[in-house]
Amino acid sequence: MKREETVDHHIKTCWHAIYRMYNQEAAKHSSTTSQAFVVLNIDPINGTPATKIAPLMGLESRSLTRMLKSMEEVGVIYKEKDPTDGRSVRIFLTDLGKEKRRVSKETVILFNEAVRQTIAPEKLDAFFEVITKINQIVESKNIFK
Repeated sequence: MKREETVDHHIKTCWHAIYRMYNQEAAKHSSTTSQAFVVLNIDPINGTPATKIAPLMGLESRSLTRMLKSMEEVGVIYKEKDPTDGRSVRIFLTDLGKEKRRVSKETVILFNEAVRQTIAPEKLDAFFEVITKINQIVESKNIFK
């Protein structure tokens, strides 16, 4: 089987192209794609428990910890103890973080609008159905018994 015939090749090359596109846009705002995804996953009013962010993004918590530390150092987020659970920490956006969240959200919307203007709704519906099914296959972990 040639790599161009494999499902994973097309998913990977498409995702890398999207990631590069987002990274180029994020760089204009002194950010990265990963940081943009973090700010999009933080509730702008109530903050978000630190333990909830990594699963939302499909990340290991170790990777997220380093990124959150970096984002806190540049003033995008701040941490507070959770008032309902003293063992937990909530992540909040600073004013700078809220601005980066606004820009990130606009960027995602613009990309999605461009896709929706180019691809017919029924083809997008089929794409979502197929990609959901592929994800279920991966998540089942029954492939390499």
